[in-house]
Amino acid sequence: MPALIVDNVTKQYPTRGEPLEVLRGISLELDTGRNAAIVGPSGSGKSTLLSIIGSLEKPSGGRVVLDGQDPAVLDEPSLAEFRNRRIGFVFQDHYLLPQCSVLENVLVPTVAGGKTTQEDVDRARSLVDRVGLSDRLEHRPAELSGGERQRAAIARALVNRPSLLLADEPTGNLDRTSADRIGRLLMELQHQEQMMLIVVTHSERLAGLMSRQFELDEGKLKEIQAE
Repeated sequence: MPALIVDNVTKQYPTRGEPLEVLRGISLELDTGRNAAIVGPSGSGKSTLLSIIGSLEKPSGGRVVLDGQDPAVLDEPSLAEFRNRRIGFVFQDHYLLPQCSVLENVLVPTVAGGKTTQEDVDRARSLVDRVGLSDRLEHRPAELSGGERQRAAIARALVNRPSLLLADEPTGNLDRTSADRIGRLLMELQHQEQMMLIVVTHSERLAGLMSRQFELDEGKLKEIQAE
């Protein structure tokens, strides 16, 4: 069975008139260690779909199953733990804590699970090294470039060894050189960690790195077949 199953997911938002239908029967399956890009025009629901896959938002219909678990049936404490342990998030904005060092920021997800262990610290240091920031370990976000801040955010997303990494426009605020480096880094880490990776992007260059590409338009998702 695929590690990620998105089964006939719909999403509507109430309005004064008819409900606003954003997602219309979205289905997607992804195996462990595989990656995919989701592209589409602005306002097509890409970020909404990613939020539902990441259990940040509940679907109006259908279901998402990750590693055999439907997070929609969990109570809030169990859902928070599930999300923290199984899913990593990288957003367009890095959301690093300005008062914390790179190492402290990478360790933030471990704090939610209780006491941070030496194993957590070792894992965080290893990730900081792997994203090329070993010489920035004690730097604050304000002392980093945009690309360096995003690399720190990627390390933070991976510290708990998630089975699924979700990246929402991870290169949207970066220049072309930094964006290319982030794209290559995501692919390298995804392969090393053997996790699933889903990227929402407007960048054809980033989408082209993924083994599968999907287009979301008018609430429908279709896979783009390679020519």
